[in-house]
Amino acid sequence: MTEDEVLAEFRSCGALLEGHFKLSSGKHSGHYLQCARVLMNPARAARLAEAVVAGIPAEVVDAVDTVVSPAMGGIIIGHEVGRALGRDALFLERPEGTFHLRRGFALEKGAKVLMVEDVVTTGLSSREAIAAVAREGGEVIAECALIDRSMGSVDLGVPFYPLAAFDFPTYAPGDIPPDLAAVAVTKPGSRK
Repeated sequence: MTEDEVLAEFRSCGALLEGHFKLSSGKHSGHYLQCARVLMNPARAARLAEAVVAGIPAEVVDAVDTVVSPAMGGIIIGHEVGRALGRDALFLERPEGTFHLRRGFALEKGAKVLMVEDVVTTGLSSREAIAAVAREGGEVIAECALIDRSMGSVDLGVPFYPLAAFDFPTYAPGDIPPDLAAVAVTKPGSRK
């Protein structure tokens, strides 16, 4: 799937939003990709997951024991990537602020994990989730995502395979341009 085709999937269901958004990373942007909306259709979610998996080298795919994703945003795409790979899909939660497995989920000691995210901007949530997998006894061998907003600049400490990368400008809280600052801010992400 090309980046234009990925963007078309987001546009087709109103999942490319424009306005003033405070991202989970704390940065601000005039664009927001609402992955929950693009993934609400099971057939579309399956198509996107299959496209994500197609971009991961075969040797990585073959080594994966389990798929893990951070809640909330990564759950649906993680589940669909798990389905495409024929692997179990677990998710991490952070009800007290730190990611960990709940709901009876557990990793075999040394399990090779593919981390799956919806959108990566700074990589903060990904790095926290990767650390959580290590605490749970697994080893993240790679991460994949629908969207890389860092345009390849993020360092997760593991190989990273995004389906598409988009260069929507982001701004630190003190550097918001006046035209964006004039628009009421919305916090659409899962980290408040």
